[in-house]
Amino acid sequence: MTTLPESPASPDQPHGGASLSASAAVLVPDAVAALGRSSAGYDALSDEQVLAGQVLIADSRRALETCAAWMAATLARRSRPELGGKGLAARKDYRSPEDLLQTISGSSKGDAAKLFAVGRLVAEADAAEKATREAAEAQKLIDETPPLDGAVPDLPPVEQPVPPAAVPPWHAPIGRALAEGWLSVEKADALRKGLGDLDKAITAEKLASALARLLAEARTLNADQLFKRARRVRDVLDEAGIAAREKAAYDDRSLRFYRLHTGQVRMVGLFAPEDGEYLMQTYDAITSPRRGGVRFVDKEQAAWAKWVQDDPRTTEQLTADAFLALTKLGVKADPKRIAGGRRPAVRMVTIRPRSTPISIAPTGTAPTGTVTAEASTDAEAESATEALTLEPGVIEGTAITVTTETLERNLCDTGLLAITFDDHGSGVDLGREQRTFSPAQRAALAIRDGGCMWPGCDRPPSWTETHHIQHWKDDTGETNLDGGILLCRADHLRLHNEHWRITRDDRGRYWLTPPPGLDPEQTPILLTSKNPILRDTD
Repeated sequence: MTTLPESPASPDQPHGGASLSASAAVLVPDAVAALGRSSAGYDALSDEQVLAGQVLIADSRRALETCAAWMAATLARRSRPELGGKGLAARKDYRSPEDLLQTISGSSKGDAAKLFAVGRLVAEADAAEKATREAAEAQKLIDETPPLDGAVPDLPPVEQPVPPAAVPPWHAPIGRALAEGWLSVEKADALRKGLGDLDKAITAEKLASALARLLAEARTLNADQLFKRARRVRDVLDEAGIAAREKAAYDDRSLRFYRLHTGQVRMVGLFAPEDGEYLMQTYDAITSPRRGGVRFVDKEQAAWAKWVQDDPRTTEQLTADAFLALTKLGVKADPKRIAGGRRPAVRMVTIRPRSTPISIAPTGTAPTGTVTAEASTDAEAESATEALTLEPGVIEGTAITVTTETLERNLCDTGLLAITFDDHGSGVDLGREQRTFSPAQRAALAIRDGGCMWPGCDRPPSWTETHHIQHWKDDTGETNLDGGILLCRADHLRLHNEHWRITRDDRGRYWLTPPPGLDPEQTPILLTSKNPILRDTD
């Protein structure tokens, strides 16, 4: 380890009565210190060194965060309530171990809670494994102890006590992955929160099986993606609990206003997923030209987007002013005056077995739809819609599951639109007569692709543009679903400017081929749907 120069002491005073060390030397691994001691030193690194250094720092952070979780668990045990004033945190004049940890680390309350939660999870698994080892060792000692010579035959043999073996908790593999160094505390917390706790319907065996599958995917997902995946898996396992979780999220809603000493007013809110998604869509509609949103073809919308980009206000100021304007205008607000020509909408999707519909229920004025897994005539689709029995679904672009009642409530307002897929995800074709994709096709593509299909991109459908795999004008490409794919603006420009190529095979899969300048072998990359609901077939 290398000691770097001490950083200036923080002016913030500890919340407890006892003071801690005012400052401490920063210790980093020698390999990390070798990268440089200043910003200028890092700027001098080559691209290869920057990438390798980032991997090295990430590995070091994971190791340190795992140690921090173990330490948080130790701190919690030594500050447990039954110790009273003799607990470690109490002896240092802190109300809780969380307050003590925040003062030492300078972290947020959420980060401290995350360390304690993961630390407790690992400690439970370690305690169970320790008990199992002690039981096995005690049993082995008894088995290897020979009987005493000359034992009195009238007395029963003396049985040595064997400590009971503990069954490792279902989440024990998370602790092992942390100890191995490849799973971060953030990912461990995402798995813990996403999969939830045991209840009458969800047994330890079911959660252990689900965890094994998720750990196999965890290396290629970031913490946010892993949480969405874990939450979706939990909802698939525990369909009966969807309504309770939806109600709990709705009951937690709040909106609070604070008047500061300067006279300014601060607003802090928490909304249920459905309502929150509507607000997010409104935010995206107002600010997307500033944040890399889609390009507008319509002249009026394009002019509005340019006006937003050229506006001297910051994005935060623009959002605040727009929110106030919406509040003043209320239900009579003209969406073109506030958010260009785009109205916010929340689309909901539910996957059904083959030959039965998938329903889409958006809030607002955007079209809704029904999607079938096999090709059918319009009459068949209409008949299927009439006989529709809804199942739980998700809010499009998220892993938030909603109940059938929520779907039905939205359908009362907006109805259904039939969208038909074949076995390979094609359908709703427009041929050569129309260059742009229709709203129904956009809805179908949003369900099929789940957002930008570029590897590693997490842009939702509302932030994407439809790319013609075969150019409509130059390559006589048709405006059909099998010839379209969703890409965000940045990746759409990258594809054209750098000359990447997307192709579709006879199994309906899409492949991204890099240009020879980036990959001389031009190895195709499989593109997969970002829609979490389409990945759950178990």
